[in-house]
Amino acid sequence: MAKPSNWLEASLVCSGELAEAVAEVFSRYAPDGVLINSLTKFDQQEYEERPTGDTQVVAYLPIDEQVEQTRQQLEEAIWHLGQIAPLGKLEFQVIADQNWMEAWKERYQPLELGENLIILPAWVDRSLAGERLPVIISPDMSFGTGTHPSTQLCLLALERYGCQGKNVLDVGCGNGILSIAAVRLGAERVLGVDYDPTTIPSCERNAALNGMEGRITFEVGTHTDILARMDDLNQAPVVLANILAHILVKMLGTGLADTVAPGGILILGGILDFQAESVIQAANKAGLTLIDTLPEQDWVVLVFQKP
Repeated sequence: MAKPSNWLEASLVCSGELAEAVAEVFSRYAPDGVLINSLTKFDQQEYEERPTGDTQVVAYLPIDEQVEQTRQQLEEAIWHLGQIAPLGKLEFQVIADQNWMEAWKERYQPLELGENLIILPAWVDRSLAGERLPVIISPDMSFGTGTHPSTQLCLLALERYGCQGKNVLDVGCGNGILSIAAVRLGAERVLGVDYDPTTIPSCERNAALNGMEGRITFEVGTHTDILARMDDLNQAPVVLANILAHILVKMLGTGLADTVAPGGILILGGILDFQAESVIQAANKAGLTLIDTLPEQDWVVLVFQKP
């Protein structure tokens, strides 16, 4: 199929707690994924960007013979969602294909995280990493590029608790950013799984950008597929799952904790602050103990330990 010459950009501003719900609706109609951008405002007194608490969700629809129908379907779906919770105005604008990559480059700049990590867009000079450990990400339109607070908190937790010389499992690996960071931080072996088969090529492409071909295994699946493995990657001392709170609760009820080796840690992300208690209860029921909470805006990452 020929690549479209123009795209219809759909965007909507909402509160951070509604971003995931809006992104899920957008993803039904956007073949290349969804952007989630935390909005900031420049503080003149402190001379720095500060988060506003609002989030912009963006998707690009190919302009083809179906675009008007797709647009109407998206508008209707967002209208229904807006009856449940207040949303900003859904806006559209045509983006020429030659400007599409430029829009990405404007949004994604090098991002330093923690003491050692830096997220680098694929198009920047690698020397910008300096002494930091680079995690290079291609401009695929997908959640998990490092701009979302939950992804950043997972990376900080991974750095804080370490994975040097350990196996790591990344459940719901998205575009592979957490798996790649784990290797940068010294992981021995990494297995990333995602139920969506369209994510795997993106993961492998990003692994190749970081020179990690063969060092990370990406597969279609979820935690139950990990448990069914017949090798030593059916359990690990470090397990990551940056998904959604209600899905995490279900997974904790169906064996997610069993993927964690005795004494190991489970890092859970994609959780809004008001959802944390339900996740903690499910984890405690599965035999895990909460050892840390990392907050940012409306989001939290929870770190649990297995006895």
